[in-house]
Amino acid sequence: MEGCTILGALSVTTGVKDALSIVHGPNGCAHHNFSLLHATLATDTDSRFPHIVSTHLSEDDIIFGGEEALERAIREGLERDVGGIFILNTCIVDTIGDDTAAVCRKSWRVPVIYLPTAGFLGGGFSRGMLNALQTLAIHAKPREKVPRAVSLIGEKNLEYEVEENYTEISRLLESLGLHVYLRFVRDITIADLTEISRSGLNILREPELMPLGDLLRQRYGTPFVDRFPRGFIGTLTFLQDVARTLGIPCEDAVAYEMEHQTRVLAKFQDLEGIAVHLGRDTSNSFLREMVDLLGMFERNDGIHLPIPIPEPVGTGGVERLFHHWRRTICASL
Repeated sequence: MEGCTILGALSVTTGVKDALSIVHGPNGCAHHNFSLLHATLATDTDSRFPHIVSTHLSEDDIIFGGEEALERAIREGLERDVGGIFILNTCIVDTIGDDTAAVCRKSWRVPVIYLPTAGFLGGGFSRGMLNALQTLAIHAKPREKVPRAVSLIGEKNLEYEVEENYTEISRLLESLGLHVYLRFVRDITIADLTEISRSGLNILREPELMPLGDLLRQRYGTPFVDRFPRGFIGTLTFLQDVARTLGIPCEDAVAYEMEHQTRVLAKFQDLEGIAVHLGRDTSNSFLREMVDLLGMFERNDGIHLPIPIPEPVGTGGVERLFHHWRRTICASL
């Protein structure tokens, strides 16, 4: 489930439309991560090439230092129409001791932002993603809050259903009279990064991002909910948590969502009584809830059901999962 720290950071920085990501290191590091990103994003309906270049470090650069190569890459990057540049160190660069931060602090015509990404010194994909988000979060200044504005923090840009999840969260928030103000960081610009301080509530993609939630709360006074909703019960709890955090009523929204979930379940009555096998720890409360709601039962020789990772978001995600399970079951009967 883990991988290179740089890839985790690139999954964030490439979500900024007008920015260039410079991988400071040998060509192979940039090529490997570009290939992974491009292959993953190829299924996106709005697929585009990630804006990534390398500093092309040679053996001489590694021996004598690569700061000149970095400056050269930045100057070449500035010849493009960019709103900002992100610099991501490879393991070898931190090992030889290049002062990347000092190069970034020089006077450039656009923001040049250094992100700590050398996995050799500890960490993997998740650490790279968190480091990138935390680094970008501190570039805003406290500003007046926008009424009923919510920011989504740490969406998984490489996730297969990232847009479907965004649509579902937007639907749930709208039922409370709220709206998504900023996706931090997905499909935004360098200038948009400074808007993070204006949100009245931050919603984290997952609890692992709580250090970032704490940072944003301390820096800009923004409360947060620590995860996207999963399962039917989790979706109702999510609505209650958002409402409680903001001090707004949620009774109507919860009642409507319960009715909506009842309608969704009615579409899958044909799955009741089918023996299934989940193939993993069934103590997982989400899996147990889904099987019980459908009236299925688990048996070792039952039909093996695929379990998506990460788990589906909200009622809409559960409905898509149920359709997937039905196709699997029909193919197996």
